[in-house]
Amino acid sequence: MTTTIASLFNPREFIEEQIENVRTSVGAGHAVIATSGGVDSTVAAAIVGKAIGKNLTAVYVDTGFMRKGETEQVRDMLGALKIDVRIIRAEDEFFTALNGITEPEAKRKIIGEKFIRIFERVAKEVKAEFLVQGTIAPDWIESGGGARDVIKSHHNVGGLPKDMKLKLVEPLYDLYKDEVRKVARELGLAISERQPFPGPGLAIRVLGDLTKERVGIVREACAIVEDEIEVAHKQGRLGVLPWQYFAALLPVKSVGVQGDIRAYGQTIVVRAVASIDAMSATYFHIPHDVLEKISRRITNHAGLKEHVNRVVYDITDKPPGTVEWE
Repeated sequence: MTTTIASLFNPREFIEEQIENVRTSVGAGHAVIATSGGVDSTVAAAIVGKAIGKNLTAVYVDTGFMRKGETEQVRDMLGALKIDVRIIRAEDEFFTALNGITEPEAKRKIIGEKFIRIFERVAKEVKAEFLVQGTIAPDWIESGGGARDVIKSHHNVGGLPKDMKLKLVEPLYDLYKDEVRKVARELGLAISERQPFPGPGLAIRVLGDLTKERVGIVREACAIVEDEIEVAHKQGRLGVLPWQYFAALLPVKSVGVQGDIRAYGQTIVVRAVASIDAMSATYFHIPHDVLEKISRRITNHAGLKEHVNRVVYDITDKPPGTVEWE
């Protein structure tokens, strides 16, 4: 099916085609699906669920790199799909594997392999032969291969171990994000407009060492950024919501002041972009008073003010930057 011309893309036809493709490839077999609660994996779960029903087990892994309240939200959302859902708590496993790892590509590949090993364990329990992923076109394009340079290895592509035994099923492989959203709307999924959240989660929004304290800092900062931008949008001040909006923690300290005392604190960067397909993006023009409120909330927050003394806004397009910082 050709999806290069957006105007020709028919989400209903795509769904019907993929349901038949999955039934053909999986047959009477059992599959596990990697679900994050994001648009891509939820759409993939809905399509495959329609194709094989009770022979699908959804696996959500709480890596310790999730946003505030994310696990509970995803649990409720996946429950509405009426498929078997397993929530795996693996925070200690991921932090141990990533201890001392600071290089972005290494982080992504370790996270990708840890995901697969967990999916393999669950697959063994339910006697599954297939792994369903919500892989979309930008994932494999940016991960390189053949004549393509590696921009960043997506965990579900570049992080796949070579000795993986499960057979991959990727119904969204040729779609871009705008097309996936059209499919989500056709399926009636509430997550159709949800902003993208990377599979490695907050691990790629913490530059440098991945400690529970540093991840906790960016988790609180992300919650503040999302809240203030969504409030401004509801007030009609933004026109549309940014494509993606979040906070990242930099491995940089600078001199600041707390009261009358010198403070040597960390730096939070706020990032918001506009995009259609994630292949390119422009920075989003957020009103200065909204940015000011974000900055003050972060630097005055009870759990952050002892750590963060500087908030900056990233006004870089993609290219030359990427949406995420790692």
